[in-house]
Amino acid sequence: MRIHNFNAGPAALPLPVLQQVQRELLELPGAGMSVMELSHRSVEFEAVLARAQAGLRALMNIPDEFAILFLQGGASLQFSMAPMNFLGRGESADYLIHGSWGQKAFKEAQKEAQNNGAAVRVAATTQNAQFRRVPHADEIEIDPRAKYVHLTTNETIEGVQWPALPDTNGVPIIADMSSDILSYPLDWSRFAMIYAGAQKNIGPSGVTVVVVRRDWVQKQPRLATMLDYATHLKDNSLFNTPNTFGIYMVALVCEYLQSEGGIEGAQTRAREKSELLYSLIDSSAFYSGFAEKGARSQMNVTFQLENPELEARFVRESLESGFSGLQGHRSVGGIRASIYNAVETNSVKSLVNFMKEFAQLVG
Repeated sequence: MRIHNFNAGPAALPLPVLQQVQRELLELPGAGMSVMELSHRSVEFEAVLARAQAGLRALMNIPDEFAILFLQGGASLQFSMAPMNFLGRGESADYLIHGSWGQKAFKEAQKEAQNNGAAVRVAATTQNAQFRRVPHADEIEIDPRAKYVHLTTNETIEGVQWPALPDTNGVPIIADMSSDILSYPLDWSRFAMIYAGAQKNIGPSGVTVVVVRRDWVQKQPRLATMLDYATHLKDNSLFNTPNTFGIYMVALVCEYLQSEGGIEGAQTRAREKSELLYSLIDSSAFYSGFAEKGARSQMNVTFQLENPELEARFVRESLESGFSGLQGHRSVGGIRASIYNAVETNSVKSLVNFMKEFAQLVG
């Protein structure tokens, strides 16, 4: 029996997509073999790749001036690849930090900037607020000469999300969107690049989606071939063997989301699901939210129990009741419910009922 999956990543995938994969696993229609057996140089796989790219472009309304790449190494490799490719000697970038992943991105960028003769700067951080919120407008100081501003749209660990993109003084944004991609529309005029590990909202683990302005990609002879975006743009993500199965899954997830109302439908459902949990948390003395109300994530709902000693029991009994993945990240503690696109509203309602019953039982 399938249980309620609230894992932060790898995370829930749409059941209809998994069922389609099950039907097609032994033989991809028209291929005579499994997608996992296809040569990445074959006509059949090129069609799968084109299908995934077209699905993302249609779903996210991605303009033609942006290329869609499927890479490996997760978002963590992009922490390094972005400054490697985009920061030259004497150039600089600003970083907005409101959580653990943004902090890690900055630390990796520091290393690359030192190697490049470039500079990276913290334009705002909420570390002193325990990363419970995003920076306020009056705390952000963007250097208009910066090549780009890097930010994490949604911090998975702390459950803190930008409610709207901050003013970056006209400087293009590079965004880690690993945990909230495909959950709301984007104004592409604000971006130079976005990237996302697929394992939260796009597909299975092992494939990384990069959407980058074509005119930002220039060959970097000093870089290793695989670390140069130009390599992957030139060969349409096929310079080396990509995660063929992961790309196939991305195509199916995009087609499924499109059939369910597209990005706008996903945005509506995300708002409804998160409100179910936050309404209970706010009305209860037994639970308290970790993130400040103005920056609460619609993807990762983080909260604590009035008595922290009960949290281990909460996690244990929730698992016994059919709820997986609710233990908070070790760096924050507490409870975390990750309610990505594939998590059904009924699963969230069931969790709310469990939380009510648990509070009544032990509160």
